[in-house]
Amino acid sequence: MDALWTLPLLSAHLSVCLALTPRDEPPQPRNLSPSLGFNSSDDSLTVDVPMALRVFSVDYHHVQAPFEIVLWIMLASLAKLGFHWSGRVPAVVPESCVLIMVGLLVGGVIYGVRHSAPPTLSADAFFLFLLPPIVLDAGYFLPGRLFFENLGTILWYAVLGTLWNVLGIGLSLYGVCLLAPSSLGDVSLLHCLLFGSLIAAVDPVAVLSVFQEMHVNDQLHILVFGESLLNDAVTVVLYKLFESFLRLPSVSGLDVLLGGCRVVVVGLGGLFVGLFFGLVAALTSRFTSKAQVIAPLFVFLYSYLSYLTSEMLHLSGIMAIVTCAVTMKQYVEANVSERSNTSIQYFLKMWSSVSETLIFIFLGVSTIQDVHMWSWPFVASTLLLCLLWRASGVLLLTAVVNKLRRNTVTFRDQFIIAYGGLRGAICFSLVFLIDDFPKKRLFITTTIVVILFTVFVQGMTIKPLVELLDVKRKKRALPTVSEEIHSRLIDHLLAGIEDVVGYWGQHYWKDKFEQFNKRYLRRFLIREDHQARSSILRVYQELERREQRGDEEATPIVDPRSHSRPLLPEEMDSIRRILSRNLHNFNNKQTPAYSRHTLHQDATMGRTRRPLHRHHSLGERHTYNTITHWPRVEDEEFGDSHRGRVGLIRSHTVCSISPRSVLPVSSALPASAQTSQQDTDRAEEAQQSRVERVPRKHLSFVLENEKQQ
Repeated sequence: MDALWTLPLLSAHLSVCLALTPRDEPPQPRNLSPSLGFNSSDDSLTVDVPMALRVFSVDYHHVQAPFEIVLWIMLASLAKLGFHWSGRVPAVVPESCVLIMVGLLVGGVIYGVRHSAPPTLSADAFFLFLLPPIVLDAGYFLPGRLFFENLGTILWYAVLGTLWNVLGIGLSLYGVCLLAPSSLGDVSLLHCLLFGSLIAAVDPVAVLSVFQEMHVNDQLHILVFGESLLNDAVTVVLYKLFESFLRLPSVSGLDVLLGGCRVVVVGLGGLFVGLFFGLVAALTSRFTSKAQVIAPLFVFLYSYLSYLTSEMLHLSGIMAIVTCAVTMKQYVEANVSERSNTSIQYFLKMWSSVSETLIFIFLGVSTIQDVHMWSWPFVASTLLLCLLWRASGVLLLTAVVNKLRRNTVTFRDQFIIAYGGLRGAICFSLVFLIDDFPKKRLFITTTIVVILFTVFVQGMTIKPLVELLDVKRKKRALPTVSEEIHSRLIDHLLAGIEDVVGYWGQHYWKDKFEQFNKRYLRRFLIREDHQARSSILRVYQELERREQRGDEEATPIVDPRSHSRPLLPEEMDSIRRILSRNLHNFNNKQTPAYSRHTLHQDATMGRTRRPLHRHHSLGERHTYNTITHWPRVEDEEFGDSHRGRVGLIRSHTVCSISPRSVLPVSSALPASAQTSQQDTDRAEEAQQSRVERVPRKHLSFVLENEKQQ
């Protein structure tokens, strides 16, 4: 908590610096030092010769911009540090809520000192500098298997669900404006659709900050996170589309058709730009063996370059940077060293954490404004419509997608998906980009209210709801090598089954891509000395790499309900008696030695068995040379001839075929052979007839008792 007490002091110092250096005052020329006394009057320069040399001077304008940036980052870092050292606060309040409250405090201090609105986060600063690190971190450490297995459901939620929310909220708000013509009559349909497109943006920053603390199951986490990640790309595209419609004098049907084509082109264009830069980054990392120090730099440069290129071409930058990160990950990790992988991981985590903290701080700071406009019908309707349209969209879309999924999305998971639609900096930055019109301040106020409600109310209550509904949690994040091998075996089996039945499912295409990747991409993008000769070795290397990261996702989650009470003394004594009695019986039990040619005796066969005889009769040669064990017979030939070998023989293996009767020898021979052998093989026939009278047993494996005398 000590770090939190320093925040007002630091913010006061920052506000004093801002108050002492007004923005409208131009900086002094770099080449004309104020210490030398250069003054300007009547468009002429006069040089004032200093009376004496100054030992100490202050030139704040020279370092103003970087100094203030460092102070803001320091403020955000101290706020994050104080949150994690604040005792039980992290268990009750999400981190995003605390950071917004700190921002509100700082904004209030700055407003009280300067008597003017504090600085706000510009849209360019957000979209060009703060958002790319967060999206890059999310895409680079995206669980690929879970994401692609649920890709259809994620796209179903992200595309159709976003269109459902945008059109539903926009048309409903236009109906509210028509019902209140006195205060909202100047809001057009396109303005309502534009506001609906930005207010429907589910922020991945807010979603990640809340859901990572709850440790929900992998399927629910990837559905919510993937939907929020791709939802931003769709909402930004729709926002720019409606913004273009507003600037047109009139909108025709052809414009709507071209707008739909533009949405497809923007999404697919960002996908291909990210794919191109991801493959180039993987190819570049192949030649970094002699310069491992700069190997991590290419990951950041190519990713950021893909984002900037997409923004330059008016494509989806979010789609581009996510595709670039997913494409280059496996090849870059195989090419660079373990130290470089560790550097990439920690730098991405640090960069995204700082950006996320700054975003929430500035959300709180920017709330303290003089431009607010309030309208109860519009604000309350927007808040209610956001909840209703998202809940109805999730229920309807899930009802359709559950008919096509093997692992259906349960009603509890649907409730968490609908309730977890948190708004954040995406919609806050987009609302400031709206062209000036009379109700722009109302849109800004409504957006701030929706953000604060979703982050504080929904963000603080979603964790108790998860525990109340008993939503399935994540037990552990790192599977064992055996589990990975078995899962891949099942994938191969399913791919083979789909190939046999002629069904081209996800396992079929996944197997085809793995073959193409192994045959072409890995050979071209990975160095020869880093080519894994075995798929099991690659699995082991991947698990080792994930274990070395030590990230929060790899921490096993222990359910507090699974803790057992300590055993009582009488229970311990009972356990000792049971163990001692069983161990005593186990030591007295006759246990045969293990042999790879024998198996253990059936436990149900409790009769004492006599030594076995190998019958070398013709009948046995025609029954696959099996050795048949007979029950004990009071016969002298079973006594004297084998009693002396009992102590020498350790085990006998006995096997017999099915209990069907064996044909006589005569039936298996030709007629002439039967006539010639009747006189010579009477003993064998007598023995065979006796064999047939005795019931044969199933396949069994007998171990002789050595104590039999």
